[in-house]
Amino acid sequence: MKRVATWAFYAIGALAIGYLALYAYAMFSGQPIVPGDPIHIFRKPDAPSYS
Repeated sequence: MKRVATWAFYAIGALAIGYLALYAYAMFSGQPIVPGDPIHIFRKPDAPSYS
């Protein structure tokens, strides 16, 4: 049981570090994050609009 708790602690720590890394990337990438805005990652300019 102690070994499972240790691995769970490591997994939670790894998730927290990954989240902080993504947050740092988002802050330093230059694009502002606005709640409610759709995420445009790989959208072609001539793609049809379905909305």
